[in-house]
Amino acid sequence: MPNAITIYGATDCDDTQRTREHLNQRGIPFREVNIDHDAAAEQFVIFINGGYRSTPTLVLGEGQRKVLFTEPSNAQLDKVLAQEGIA
Repeated sequence: MPNAITIYGATDCDDTQRTREHLNQRGIPFREVNIDHDAAAEQFVIFINGGYRSTPTLVLGEGQRKVLFTEPSNAQLDKVLAQEGIA
């Protein structure tokens, strides 16, 4: 699927829940990975975020071109989605 979205989140993370709900309300499909249950995903998040276990960390796209960003507000998320032609 082009422009796929993956959310790396945590069980008790309010920002992960808010991001999930925002995408659901907008009808935008995504895949979610809970880093509390996936050690490799947790290590990826820590690596991407300079040693921090920051959630949600989002990856947009597949293949050679991806956009990564962490803990976006709904407005920031909407802006990136628009720039990527997803919304």
